[in-house]
Amino acid sequence: MEKPLKELNGPYDKGHAHLAVFPGVGGEDAKDWANMLLGMYVKYTQKRGWKTALIDDRAIDIRGEYAYGFLKKEAGVHRLVRISPFDAKQLRHTSFALVEVVPELPQLELNKLAIPPEDLKVELSRSSGPGGQNVNKRETAVRIVHLPTGIAAASQAERSQPQNKEKALTLLKAKLFKLMEARQEKELKNLRTQVKPEWGNQIRSYVLHPYQQVKDHRTKVVHHQPEKVLSGDLDKFIEAELQL
Repeated sequence: MEKPLKELNGPYDKGHAHLAVFPGVGGEDAKDWANMLLGMYVKYTQKRGWKTALIDDRAIDIRGEYAYGFLKKEAGVHRLVRISPFDAKQLRHTSFALVEVVPELPQLELNKLAIPPEDLKVELSRSSGPGGQNVNKRETAVRIVHLPTGIAAASQAERSQPQNKEKALTLLKAKLFKLMEARQEKELKNLRTQVKPEWGNQIRSYVLHPYQQVKDHRTKVVHHQPEKVLSGDLDKFIEAELQL
């Protein structure tokens, strides 16, 4: 897929991206679906020759030219319909997961956003994934919550707590920048409304039973081989998204 210049002219489109997937209600089915989605995006990035790094549970950094531009419209709720592998009765289940995509901001933009320390809550825990040999010795994973909005960011991939704290704060600023942009706010102090996950209507449905189909509800693009889509064959959907 060649880069459509006209559609990728946003200020951060050319840069890297951070992508996270959050399971919705539904227990093990929802967690499994979130893992499937993350795997789908990892395979898509591999097809494009981009580099990925796991920085937290179901969260990756994607390094590649125009990574954010291509992936930004994947953000939203994704719905899965299938026979649940966790149901002894082999019943059909519907699961939801929320995909979040934010750009990697240049240092100049990061420096512009000064967050009062009293607006931040820092939570420490032991790393459960990559990040080191000191997993069982001390707390290295860091999660930072912006109290006025409820927005959070986490990192456990780095080997030290200060490094993870810096990474989490960088991600938090990117999320706040995106929210400010969406609300056309110029100042952080205006974002005083508590933000909660808005699941709302799904942007795409992946049906594995009773028929096989992936349908994007915005572009009306349909793919009748879900296994290929879940293996990273997203070009058809992303090309259509860029025309929205």
